[in-house]
Amino acid sequence: MKFTEGFWMMSERAKISYASDAHYATEIPGGMRILCPCRKINGRGDVLNLPTITLEFRAVGKNTIAVSASHYLAYQSHEARYELNEDSVEYTTEINENAACLTTGDVTVKVDRNNFSYSFIVNGEVVTSCGFRNLAYVQYDRPKSTMLPGENYFTENGKPYMVNQLSVAPGEYIYGLGERFTPFIKNGQSVETWNEDGGTASQVAYKCVPFYMSNRGYGIFVDNTDNVEFEVCSEKVENVSFSVPGEQMRYYFMYGPKPAEVIENFTALSGRPALPPAWSFGLWLTTSFTTSYDEATVTSFIDGMAERNIPLRVFHFDCYWMKEFQWCDFEWDERVFPDVEGMLKRYHEKGLKLCAWINPYIAQNSDFFREGVEKGYLVMRADGHGVKQVDEWVAGMGLVDFTNPAATKWYTDKLKTILDMGIDCFKTDFGERIPLDVKYYDGSDPRSMHNYYTYLYNKAVFDLLKEVKGENEACLFARSATATCQQFPVHWGGDCSASYPSMAETLRGGLSFAMSGFSFWSHDISGFEYTAPADLYKRWVAFGLLSSHSRLHGSTSYRVPWLFDEESNDVVRHFTKLKCSLMPYIYSKAVEAHEKGTPVMRPMVFEYPNDPACTFLDMQYMLGESLLVAPIFNEKGTATYYLPEGKWTHLLSNETRVGGKYYTDTYDYFSLGLYVAPNTILAMGGDVEVPDYEYEKNVELHIYELADGATATCEIVNMAGEHVSTVTATRTGKDIKVSMTKDLPGAKIVLHSSDVCEVEKI
Repeated sequence: MKFTEGFWMMSERAKISYASDAHYATEIPGGMRILCPCRKINGRGDVLNLPTITLEFRAVGKNTIAVSASHYLAYQSHEARYELNEDSVEYTTEINENAACLTTGDVTVKVDRNNFSYSFIVNGEVVTSCGFRNLAYVQYDRPKSTMLPGENYFTENGKPYMVNQLSVAPGEYIYGLGERFTPFIKNGQSVETWNEDGGTASQVAYKCVPFYMSNRGYGIFVDNTDNVEFEVCSEKVENVSFSVPGEQMRYYFMYGPKPAEVIENFTALSGRPALPPAWSFGLWLTTSFTTSYDEATVTSFIDGMAERNIPLRVFHFDCYWMKEFQWCDFEWDERVFPDVEGMLKRYHEKGLKLCAWINPYIAQNSDFFREGVEKGYLVMRADGHGVKQVDEWVAGMGLVDFTNPAATKWYTDKLKTILDMGIDCFKTDFGERIPLDVKYYDGSDPRSMHNYYTYLYNKAVFDLLKEVKGENEACLFARSATATCQQFPVHWGGDCSASYPSMAETLRGGLSFAMSGFSFWSHDISGFEYTAPADLYKRWVAFGLLSSHSRLHGSTSYRVPWLFDEESNDVVRHFTKLKCSLMPYIYSKAVEAHEKGTPVMRPMVFEYPNDPACTFLDMQYMLGESLLVAPIFNEKGTATYYLPEGKWTHLLSNETRVGGKYYTDTYDYFSLGLYVAPNTILAMGGDVEVPDYEYEKNVELHIYELADGATATCEIVNMAGEHVSTVTATRTGKDIKVSMTKDLPGAKIVLHSSDVCEVEKI
């Protein structure tokens, strides 16, 4: 929120008290506490009639410092709180009359006690700082108070906010803040972290995460579940400003310096993703949203894919597996599915995994709703007049109160009956339409529950899947998210449209999401709204099947390829089989994500933070560290893309290109910009029919453009996520020596080099 009007003037609606002195500095467990009066103290009279801000710094993880700034210390917000993993780490403090310092790892935070400011310092260099008029307590829309009797007697009815501003250096750029479809670089934007169902074509987002990353090697996570409002060089152009309602602000500074290390530190704090099952990386097909379907329709889709030799791994039943006006009572519509268990068994026998659509909203025209009302399991109205109901999605819907353990069990027990019938996973749709005029079982503040609700919702469903299906089989397809939800993969990008601009904004959202601590992401191939022309469908298929997860889904029409044109069948088959062949590589990246939090799809700046050209790129990406993907976003079939330094090899044509420059190429529907990075060992499998197979057997180890004196490595994992072998290739002159920590049965080495080399396996 903007509280100022220009650099000098305050808004007339705001009373702002800036931290202006560092009067007391004391040690506390883990760090230090600073008492900050809101004006410079030059004499004893200056301490009267004056607010203070209590500032604390604590070392809580590798190169991670927790910061809190509080006005009234006894204020009780009743806010929902993220479940975070602070660690005990080594630290030192040094306090004297001029400065107070806390050091942990490579990071020092230094408070200047003479001219109030604090700076985060690495190797003697200030990375970012909070200085003049950068830390404040604000009372917004505060009425005038009076010392005379009356309703305004010493009133402080203005809404309280805490505000912090951190400096931004010339050439510094800010990324992240969730799955945002606005420009990839956030400089100049005002961003509210308030989840809403807004599609992919506006500033509104389904997945708001109060975390940003700077290209200067650090990240900031604001630990507040309410609406954190960011002014990214948009109020004071030299600062990122963030404000939270209430009397306390908490945030974490974490240093990398590489983006992967920043994300590793952030996910150590906020949670690492579970490892999705290998089958989930295959092609998903759905009934689509408002289409009419029954068992015969579904079977025609499944058999049609098989007849065309298109590998299909997951089939998804969207909303209308239940009766209209009864979502979500989790009762199959017997009018179109008279033999549910038999049907699901028949589909399992065809080798498919099965998914069902759900949400946490219960329509009043159902026995499940009436049971929830009777037992007190739905979110209540704040005015005491019973259950909170709205007509915004389904008529008279109520919301499951996941702050009530009994309500959570009631909900998941009902879901378990669907799993017992044969469903394997759930699409956890919605979770954003959470009203504020409500009362929760545990007394949580409704504003802070607006975003946090989706965490409780998705966690409940994910925990059920782990319990019923097993640790290695749990998988969601989730739309809404907030910080810490990365623990429950997979997420998809919501309601995009069938157009090239929407395809591009979808990718931007995914790249921002990756810079926000989320590792697995998908999108509706060819767009959710409207029906794409065959040209767009085929181009989006290539992008979709080179994403971490791949789903054909839409709104009013089916997305089976033969409804577009005959060639679409061939394109879907081509890229689905290509992805299956890449699974030894892709799944090793999934294991890396599980262990370190690293995203599978990565912005160019994530992998190449020191290449100035990569700073701005948002129409291409890295799939892992070895594959560069440049989708096509126009009817001409052209792509302009940038290759970083080195010699790159096109995966499909084996053509090599020298990096450090841009290229523009035209591709048919069976290709796109898809390059292998130099000094790469790319593991490829021989099975192109399914994504889940024994990756460690008969693997092809493709060595690309290994430079003289260079060493490349490749991790081979199995479907359980276990590391089987580390493959290393080292080149000396014309000789390349390949070693494995464990021999791989049937492994084949394939050399891709623009000069003559000899390969020796040792």
